[in-house]
Amino acid sequence: MIRVLLADDQNLVRAAFAMLVESARDMEVVGQAGTGAEAVELARSERADVVVMDVRMPELDGIEATRLIAADEDLAGVKVLVLTTYDTDEHIVEALRAGASGFLVKDTKPADLLAAIRTVAAGESLLSPGPTARLIARVLSAPRLPEAGGPDGLTDRERQVLTLVARGLNNTEIAETLGLSPLTAKTHVSRIMGKLGARDRAQLVITAYESGLVTPGE
Repeated sequence: MIRVLLADDQNLVRAAFAMLVESARDMEVVGQAGTGAEAVELARSERADVVVMDVRMPELDGIEATRLIAADEDLAGVKVLVLTTYDTDEHIVEALRAGASGFLVKDTKPADLLAAIRTVAAGESLLSPGPTARLIARVLSAPRLPEAGGPDGLTDRERQVLTLVARGLNNTEIAETLGLSPLTAKTHVSRIMGKLGARDRAQLVITAYESGLVTPGE
């Protein structure tokens, strides 16, 4: 059973999400928070598997709440799925840097939200070639220079894999593109995360854009 914590400052939105999550046989709502501070507190007390976090909340916004959850060693198994309003909320990249495992736009289809929760709970990041890549490309319009420990420290093959991760490909798609086995592709991704000190694939995408390995609009 996937334990879900809902964090949104709008009561009606939380109620709607709660009904949706409870309708799934493999999920349960273990808490609801109206502020970022409450989300952090409930994440610690309820031990949710996934926190569905709105970016804009009072007291402590979703980005700071995500950062506190991700930085807490006792909450290492808690994943954060950020909700945002596409084209108006450009804090999403900050949320990914803070440790979020992915994001969804608020007008996503109910079935897609449930699928996203399952994806994040399974330890995967919700990154696709759609809105995620477009928004990251738009926000990171001025890539930073590579830093020590960045992509320059990777092998040519690892740089190829990182580029494909940044474009939204999953391990199976990476394997097909490069003529590798899915296990080999997964191993490459794990090694890259280790070398770059990345928490998950979301942070690999940020690194790829910031370093200039992948350029906006590419």
